[in-house]
Amino acid sequence: MCLIVIALNQHPDWPLLLVANRDEFHSRPTQALGFWPDAPIIAGRDLQAGGTWMGFNQNGRFAAVTNYRDGREQVAASNSRGQLVTDFLLSDTPASRYTPPAEVTAGYNLIRGDGEGLFYSSNRGGRCERLSNGIHTLSNALLESEWPKTRRARLAMQRTLHTPSSVDAGTLLEVLTDATPAEYDQLPDTGIPREKERLLSSCLIRSASYGTRATTVLMQAKNGLTRIIERRLDGQGRCGQSDFTLWLNPLGV
Repeated sequence: MCLIVIALNQHPDWPLLLVANRDEFHSRPTQALGFWPDAPIIAGRDLQAGGTWMGFNQNGRFAAVTNYRDGREQVAASNSRGQLVTDFLLSDTPASRYTPPAEVTAGYNLIRGDGEGLFYSSNRGGRCERLSNGIHTLSNALLESEWPKTRRARLAMQRTLHTPSSVDAGTLLEVLTDATPAEYDQLPDTGIPREKERLLSSCLIRSASYGTRATTVLMQAKNGLTRIIERRLDGQGRCGQSDFTLWLNPLGV
């Protein structure tokens, strides 16, 4: 994942609402959202490295990961960041005490949750913290970092929640569809060329070789009723959608 917006206890029927965009090379092989045949996981799957960017296990544990971008950093060999999500989902360790595998040395942000709540940490300086009520944003810097795309994501979620009766999967799928790049004077400096920085500055990224591959919506009620929708995209536009309604142990939000 490269952009996540989460609303905790901001809607009377859905205490957990999440919208996330996964940005990746179009050529990277990917399996659509679904039940894994070899593990009790509900997620999409990176068929190159075997992990995932976001998912649940069938007991209700949840995790999502984003890259931490620093073009100046020289990182030693690292396991895939997708291992972080699968490792947590297959673990019994409470989210508040979970220690990510040390083999993943590339920069990351990890959100994970269970009945205790949702927790965030990063191996680039983000201390472990429980997410409080409100709207939270995460991209390729630390939680709540003010980038143009995170500001737009927060405002879009706020507008969507303004009329609670209109909040549904369809409206949430539109929250992160803004493809407008930021102005040059608004760009963060992550150590990559400015043209590339601008390409990556929009909520929805479009280019011939790289872009937003999926938008995922998560809606969970207090009783554990959970809806997960994945809208898939390729270089030409929308190319598929998966929609699951499940009864899971609710996250402690």
